[in-house]
Amino acid sequence: MRRITFSRNYTLSLSRTCQCYCKYCAFATRKPHIYAPDEVEQRLDEAERRNAKELLVLTGERPEVNPVVAAKLAEWGHDDFTSYVVWACERALERGILPHTNIGVLSHEDLARLREVTASQGLMLESTSERLMETVHAGSPTKHPAQRLATIEAAGELGIPFTTGILVGIGETEEEQLESLEAIAESHARHRHIQEVILQNFVPHPRYYGREVADIADEASLARWGGANGDPSAGAPSNGGSGLGGVALREFPAEGSPPSPPDWASPVTVDDIKRLISECRRLMPDVGIQVPPNLSDAWAELVEAGATDLGGLSANGDHISPEHAFPSPHEVRKGLAPKGYALTERLCVYPQYMDSEWMEQGVLDVIKLKYWSFIPRRGSGRRSEETIDGRLAPQAIEKGRDGAELSEDELTALFAETRPEVIEEMRVAADELRAELAGDRVTFVVNRNINFTNICIVGCAFCGFGQGKRSPDAYEVSEEDFAERILEAVEFGATEICMQGGIHPDLTLEEYGKWLRLAKEVAPQLHLHAYSPMEVDYMCERSGKQPEEVFEYLLECGLGSTPGTAAEVLDDGVRQRISPNKLPAERWVEIIEASHRAGLRSTSTVMFGHIEEPRELARHMRVVRALQERTGGITEFVPLSFIPFNTMLGRTHGIEEISASENLKHTAAFRLALGRTIPNLQASWVKMGLGAATEALRWGVNDLGGTLMEENISRMAGSQHGVRLEPEQLIDAARAAGRSPAQRTTLYEVVETY
Repeated sequence: MRRITFSRNYTLSLSRTCQCYCKYCAFATRKPHIYAPDEVEQRLDEAERRNAKELLVLTGERPEVNPVVAAKLAEWGHDDFTSYVVWACERALERGILPHTNIGVLSHEDLARLREVTASQGLMLESTSERLMETVHAGSPTKHPAQRLATIEAAGELGIPFTTGILVGIGETEEEQLESLEAIAESHARHRHIQEVILQNFVPHPRYYGREVADIADEASLARWGGANGDPSAGAPSNGGSGLGGVALREFPAEGSPPSPPDWASPVTVDDIKRLISECRRLMPDVGIQVPPNLSDAWAELVEAGATDLGGLSANGDHISPEHAFPSPHEVRKGLAPKGYALTERLCVYPQYMDSEWMEQGVLDVIKLKYWSFIPRRGSGRRSEETIDGRLAPQAIEKGRDGAELSEDELTALFAETRPEVIEEMRVAADELRAELAGDRVTFVVNRNINFTNICIVGCAFCGFGQGKRSPDAYEVSEEDFAERILEAVEFGATEICMQGGIHPDLTLEEYGKWLRLAKEVAPQLHLHAYSPMEVDYMCERSGKQPEEVFEYLLECGLGSTPGTAAEVLDDGVRQRISPNKLPAERWVEIIEASHRAGLRSTSTVMFGHIEEPRELARHMRVVRALQERTGGITEFVPLSFIPFNTMLGRTHGIEEISASENLKHTAAFRLALGRTIPNLQASWVKMGLGAATEALRWGVNDLGGTLMEENISRMAGSQHGVRLEPEQLIDAARAAGRSPAQRTTLYEVVETY
């Protein structure tokens, strides 16, 4: 699955007064227009109420050339317009909103002033064609390509994360379009500061005759989403449907007569935009490619062609094309998901620029305070800086290889390590420890996974599986279907049924027991590996019984062992942030210990690669190791890398899937953290893919998990690695790593070697 991003912003058209006379523009006016300070404050308050993360500041070119605007600026205590923009950005930062300014051609000095109060800046190059200065740009001095390129270049020299782009359909040729993209690519090659290129198509607009574009945009949004008598479809554009299926670019507003394209305009088709996307990918493979909201009718096609971003879906509409209401993120997400794309929010500044090299500390502090989950994983320091002694990781590797218990600081150093040579030492040590404990045998279990319901009342931010009872994606497996799945598992040769579900509001202890009894009635020979500590805790709550009593009952019903899922990260600070309604870490440990006292064995897990910091993972591993040292009841440890795509953390908090290299590094660290306490370390192929799981056999892993046959939790979160493997695929994976494959039972008894 591929991430497609957008920014949840609020547009502040601070001044539409402009010195230019661009023939295509309906935004600018030559009349005096500027928001007063109290109006700015009111709009910022509205942006905060609407949960905007970005303030998009749009203005005309040099509005202060208008004497009325200049007089107002002086009255409000500002020497120039840039000073007023700086003031507005400061007010936004006070509210935790990140400013992105696009206020026209600027000097080196003005760019530097704005850098102190913005997360990013932008300026559309539009075109490098000087010929257009005689047509659409006649009378517009700051639209000269040399001036605009000078601003883009100065932004690079100052280290400003920058958005630019081209405007197509204004009379330029295909050759001139390519020359414009090449000019952007050349500046980016020198400074690496271009975060995104916008491919903007010209759309004919009606003239607004002094009306406020912000009001027009709000009216268009109300027409589309409020509709007649509250019908959201009443105002939907007739030529776009869901906003994702059309092939023609929208050329007219939803209401009124479509304006005729002017003589100087050139037609733009979807294929033209696809061609430009291809050129962008060729020239700037590391830069985002935005197809803005007025192209929403063709978004699905353009995303498939390689576009990566859908622009800012502004809470108060599009002020450049105000008559075109934005599609809602929910609408877009529903249209993109079946095609394998996950719509997710980003900030106005792209992740690779979120550090002190590219941003002023005051702006970076706002990100660390409010939006720290968007900061990419660089070992540590997303929420707070922590200096880690470089000697700790090598020391921890040596101790871990010998099976010694590692301190919290030592484990933190392992999880935070970034030096390639030290990570390779970690891999070698983990692999040696694996060879000592498990030899060269690679095991797997032939099993079937049954998630009997996904109806859940817990509401975890990391989950794409759980659904409310009224959700169209909610399901409950019938007894007949359940029995049929058990028979299919027997026919497949399974020795285990792994069974878990959502926390259904209507389930009782007896209902949970019913599924175990039914499975045993159909196939008494199968081992039942069922019910996470969260489910057992819920059984205790519903029945009023203690964990020991619940396990006694479940054993009578046929339970064979306990999955150690629902652990996530056993640090209550993390749990409060990602799953505040889930059982606390201490209760998880209590229930696992109760299962061991009842004579059951359990697995243990960790879910990593989301918001957790290295130190929090370190605490988790110390809890698991201490638990195993007390009871000896854990059969295996299963690292589960987070799948973000269809989860709240992924959609709205900027969490990206952990890289394969980071996944493997963590795998080695987990092996060293456990020492000799838990001999079996599993790679989850459904999370990381079979290829990465095979590579993990060199990083401390000795088990490839199960065949599963079906799997809904990772699949509904957006995993693209399938839900079923044949035993032959797992056998081949073990052999590809030079190891000896063996089928095992749930409790690691060997069934067959190959």
